[in-house]
Amino acid sequence: MKEIKFNNSISSIDKENWNKLIPDNDYPFLKYEFLELLEKTNCVGKNTGWHPAHISIEESSEILGAMPLYIKTDSSGEFVFDYSWANAFYQHGLDYYPKLVSSIPFTPATGPRILYQEKESADHILSLILSGVKKLSEENNISSWHVLFPEEKDIALFSDKSLSVRKNAQFIWFNENFNTFEDFIETFRSRHRKNVKKEREKVLNQGIDIQTFSGTDLNQELMMQFYEFYLSTNLKRSGHFGYLTKEFFERCLDTINENIVLVIAKDTNSDSLVGGSMFFKDKENLYGRYWGCSAEYDCLHFECCYYQGIEFAIKNKLNKFDPGVQGEHKIKRGFKPTITYSAHWISEPNFKDAIENFVNNEEQHINAYVKATSKYLPFKSI
Repeated sequence: MKEIKFNNSISSIDKENWNKLIPDNDYPFLKYEFLELLEKTNCVGKNTGWHPAHISIEESSEILGAMPLYIKTDSSGEFVFDYSWANAFYQHGLDYYPKLVSSIPFTPATGPRILYQEKESADHILSLILSGVKKLSEENNISSWHVLFPEEKDIALFSDKSLSVRKNAQFIWFNENFNTFEDFIETFRSRHRKNVKKEREKVLNQGIDIQTFSGTDLNQELMMQFYEFYLSTNLKRSGHFGYLTKEFFERCLDTINENIVLVIAKDTNSDSLVGGSMFFKDKENLYGRYWGCSAEYDCLHFECCYYQGIEFAIKNKLNKFDPGVQGEHKIKRGFKPTITYSAHWISEPNFKDAIENFVNNEEQHINAYVKATSKYLPFKSI
């Protein structure tokens, strides 16, 4: 008989059995090692608003299916914004928190959410997960369950289970079999191509040298230098230390170095490292995540966070580069407006209907936004 378990630590689940469920593209953010690293370095857990409750579907000590799950006491670090929903609950004398979230903490990157063995079906595993979620919610006065950034192929499954499907838009770069960065910008109209070249030249003319490190090229010194950039920029922008702890950067190379890419900028005038960006990768995609600098340089952010990512993706034959949420300035640099998804189960029937209406109305605006912003892409007309 299949058993639905909620695990308050990924360490309660067998590492090999969990990793066997991850699709072949090696999606980094669902790897046991990544989720365990978040816990061991206090990025999630006590006082973070993210409390692990990972779901496993087990039979005779064998894991047939699984899904990441966190009990959330706020909406921080999710990137699918539901503050208006929380306010609506409170205005009607109801608690919105705690809620359940199936997501990767601080990581708005589309990827697998329903994990299952080949002999099982996603539909069956999702049915079991949903029944467990409903029972857990009823017993603990939990308002809702939110599946953030699932793959498009699974959207029909969530919809069939009466979850409200919400659309959003991100700007994503797609590799159309480019051999070089020059091949890519040759697809631009002249004015936009000149602008990209000008921005890249500005970085060089300031005496900035850019280097990219990944896998075994990485070392502890580089990671700690990047942490200083990350910390400095977060404190400057928001007064916040950032979602990732110093311990995360100290320990990440021990477990997930094969998934990490660092772009580091050096000022050759002072012979000092001055900024950089941190990406994650799998066998098919690149994911832009973090950026920081110790001094301001013209166009350095564009170079480290976008152009170097595109170059890396082209060089390594990756299909897609997802640089993260927001930022319409990405459009004229060749990142296409792309629909992303989330799915939502609401325990309170009256609010379920209201939220269903909300996402249906919002969808019209998202579709119109994607259509409108696509007109500003820099590519030549076909």
